[in-house]
Amino acid sequence: MVLLGLLINYLLSVSEFDQAWVDCQVKNQGTTGILYFILLCMFTTACGLPRQLAAFLGGYAFGVLNGTLLTTFGTTLGCILSFYFARLLARSIVRKKFPKKVSGIDRFLHDHAFTKTIIIRLLPIGSNLITNLVVGVTHAKGSHFIAGSFIGYLPQMIIFAIAGSGVEVLSFWKIGLSIALFIVSSLLSARLYRQYKMDKQTRESLAS
Repeated sequence: MVLLGLLINYLLSVSEFDQAWVDCQVKNQGTTGILYFILLCMFTTACGLPRQLAAFLGGYAFGVLNGTLLTTFGTTLGCILSFYFARLLARSIVRKKFPKKVSGIDRFLHDHAFTKTIIIRLLPIGSNLITNLVVGVTHAKGSHFIAGSFIGYLPQMIIFAIAGSGVEVLSFWKIGLSIALFIVSSLLSARLYRQYKMDKQTRESLAS
């Protein structure tokens, strides 16, 4: 609980996109507030806002289900923006700045890009923005990456939306549940990643 609390406090401290802003601009604003929130999620996550913070605020503003869906939709739109920005406008810059990441992810996504993108998104580490930019300059199909991202986003979005929805009413069971789910999700994603690496090594050894 302490670790999740520290993470949320840190994310809120480095962004003006916080609970006070949500209270003023989004909550009880009807369709206008919803559209405003989606647009802000799209542009801020495309520029580097952590998606976990967006999900936390989405849960705070709209509840678990609506907060998860709206935030995931907005973050996926942000993924599309930064992905195609890199692919169409900044390919040489991204390749120069992140050569090892580009090479490694290009190899990883060479086949089964949809499934492997889900695994990347499930991992609780790494930058959402950098992943979008780096994959944008690889040979991965945009449709596979974007669809895999949407699905892969969901588990962590649900977790942080649960945490956000429990803050206003001080629902400790919701916050506790979000922590438990975060731990389980992290362990499962790490296991899936290791399994894929082991399967790849096995195939290579059999082929040699």
